[in-house]
Amino acid sequence: MTRVSTGENPAPGSPGTAPSTASRPPEGAAGHGPGPVPGPQGARTEPVRLGVFVPSTAAQWGPGTDPREVLAFGVRAERAGFDSLWVTDSLLTPRLEALSTLAALAAVTERVTLGTGALLPALRTPVQAAQTIASVDLLSGGRLVLGVGAGFPGRFGQPVYAMAGTPWPRRFRRLDETVELWRRLWAGDGPVTYHGEVLRFDDVAPGTRTFRPGGPPVWLGGATPAALARTGRLYDGWLPYPPDPADYGAGLAAVRASAARAGRGAAPFSPALFVNVLLTGAADGGQAALEAYARATYGLPLAQMASIQALAAGTPEAVVDTLGRYVAQGARHLVLRPAVPDMAALPGQLEGLAALRPALDASVPADPPVVAVPDAPGGARR
Repeated sequence: MTRVSTGENPAPGSPGTAPSTASRPPEGAAGHGPGPVPGPQGARTEPVRLGVFVPSTAAQWGPGTDPREVLAFGVRAERAGFDSLWVTDSLLTPRLEALSTLAALAAVTERVTLGTGALLPALRTPVQAAQTIASVDLLSGGRLVLGVGAGFPGRFGQPVYAMAGTPWPRRFRRLDETVELWRRLWAGDGPVTYHGEVLRFDDVAPGTRTFRPGGPPVWLGGATPAALARTGRLYDGWLPYPPDPADYGAGLAAVRASAARAGRGAAPFSPALFVNVLLTGAADGGQAALEAYARATYGLPLAQMASIQALAAGTPEAVVDTLGRYVAQGARHLVLRPAVPDMAALPGQLEGLAALRPALDASVPADPPVVAVPDAPGGARR
């Protein structure tokens, strides 16, 4: 099991320096497991994992930027102590393709988990995507985690499906069946015949086996009641972005209840959080910078973005306070998207965010309702 897993001052953990000791040991390698840390009254609790999105979208590059700097950023993040690196996926705006980027990052990093937040399987044919994913998992030594989604109504979803030539109706069923088909193909047995409600394949040749039996962990990102039920029943982790920490806690409880009903209560499961983050000393919490980021990244005003997605901004203390409330509700893998307009501002944010780890670990409840478990599903998936 592999663990999945920007600011004014340049990051000292740049390429060529020794790796930071602040990172968690990798999950999945022999002899490595989750790294519990002492909580209040000496309780043993699962520590917080930190991930960061790499600047894979063209909107972040700026004039004269070499897109290959994304790889240098990944190396820098690993050496700063981050546990995971993440990429986005869409056809709406120019960017580096998600799985290609993770394959390139696999070649220049050693221990970080490599994740998609979130991959849209509908943009790819299912069998070909299974082979690509297996290839990245093999080349990374089993460090891949797939956050997946089915897209949103309106301009962020339906136009993308049209560009990919994929029908929009029954998209959630299509997603679940795609993941089910992938898992069968990753076993490397065959030929595979799959007859679902949406997907139908006959006598597919044996697929490429993944590094880990059963394939990489697959996390779902939805937060509707139906998505929560599917997450617990079918998936290995949860990667939502609710603006209110209380909604995270309620959603996670619903996921765990669904898992228990499906007989998966003891299966490894990763409670994660996607969150936009900005470290700033500005008295107003960086409102101007956040407004520019929201419009450049999502094409939305800040108020609308903040009503949809989790946001933590301000001084380190303010950011820890916000993130800590999600940790208190059960989040254990925080996937951070630095809310800065370009790559030049990323290094300072990177170092500052990595330095928050001790305070975030201290926010883990001593006696959480359910102990967080490793990201990889291993043999416990049902």
